[in-house]
Amino acid sequence: MSPGAATAFVTDGAARPHAGRIVAVLVFAALAGAPLAAQFGAEGYVLSILTRLMIFALAALSLDLILGYGGLISFGHAAFLGIGAYAVGILTSHGVGDVLMHLATALAVSALVALVVGALSLRTQGVYFIMITLAFGQMLFFLATSLAAYGGDDGMTLPSRSLVFGRDLLGSDRVFYYVAFASLLLAYLLCRAVVGSRFGRVLRGSRENPVRMQALGFNPLAFQLAAFVVAGMLCGVAGFLLANHTEFVSPAYMTWQRSGDLIFMTVLGGLGSGIGAVVGAAAFLLLEEFLSEATEHWRMIFGPLLILVVVFGRGGIMGFVNARRHG
Repeated sequence: MSPGAATAFVTDGAARPHAGRIVAVLVFAALAGAPLAAQFGAEGYVLSILTRLMIFALAALSLDLILGYGGLISFGHAAFLGIGAYAVGILTSHGVGDVLMHLATALAVSALVALVVGALSLRTQGVYFIMITLAFGQMLFFLATSLAAYGGDDGMTLPSRSLVFGRDLLGSDRVFYYVAFASLLLAYLLCRAVVGSRFGRVLRGSRENPVRMQALGFNPLAFQLAAFVVAGMLCGVAGFLLANHTEFVSPAYMTWQRSGDLIFMTVLGGLGSGIGAVVGAAAFLLLEEFLSEATEHWRMIFGPLLILVVVFGRGGIMGFVNARRHG
């Protein structure tokens, strides 16, 4: 059977294209204009919150590629966040401050680790896949805590952000904000292109019926592994940005709880909707921020509220948007 038959077989389960594009345009337009509005208020605070939001949105977007489209529930995805951050921290501690070296190392190491972890994990399915990714994530977490030369449990403080041709251009919060914005936008466009290609259709087909995809002449494992590596590299970029944003690197970036947060962000926004991962990350982090300022017992409100949204809001926030649009 021809590849065209695979295209006909694989469908995108939700009627979301137009609504998703509208939401994406609104979200990125709001993020692009936020610094201009922030200059009339608490600019430093607003830029810091929104920069953090975009970094975790990028990490959630990378997870959505394998979770939302590939059906791969990884409980070790935050390990790539830590890998990207430690690429910056370790190189900086050895006197290498160039941004291109930091980014290239974060991408290369993330890709290598994702290739190894994916090649082993993807030989299993279901809960076994979850447990193996969790195990690898914890292994990397404990490896980071054992690096006494780089702060161990306490982490390490960076003397400055990555240098651009020897200059501290990223030291400006506004410049760094737009670097994070551009990274998120490019990652979103890349994921859309991947998902819309034949590669993406085969990936979704492998999630729905891997046996039939094999019968059509495709190797589901190869496509899933490629997606796993791309997702790891994108999350490594998020780690690179996070280290520069906080000017601090810590093993805490790699915990299984952080992986759980990324899964929650993705589910909250709407699995397999692309922009839903960004919306979910924004809702998760802003809600966390506002509730933590309102009461010291904010987790007692935050947890049940998120559970109610996921349980009763089928398809997450984007599912609600689509239901309203078609209702």
